Amino acid sequence: MASPKVMNGTLASSDETFPAADAQAELHPAQNQDFQVDPVSSDVATTSLENKERRKKKAEERNDALQTLKSTIIVSGAILAVVAAVFVVTKKLQAT
Repeated sequence: MASPKVMNGTLASSDETFPAADAQAELHPAQNQDFQVDPVSSDVATTSLENKERRKKKAEERNDALQTLKSTIIVSGAILAVVAAVFVVTKKLQAT
């Protein structure tokens, strides 16, 4: 058994080794299918996407409501113009 050595004022055993790296995954990252996802950044990205989708949906709903209001005003104006024209024509016919 190896005796512990003193390093920087602490005891360390000599049988500790640096963990081995996966050379295949390091040299060919495109083939590495077992990757770790950072949960914090994943949550931030997901939340950001959800917020964008929510804002887009609200904007579409708002635009739909405005489009409906515009259509209603245009149709009402057209009906009012026809009624006014009929009223003017009947006044002219009664006057003569």
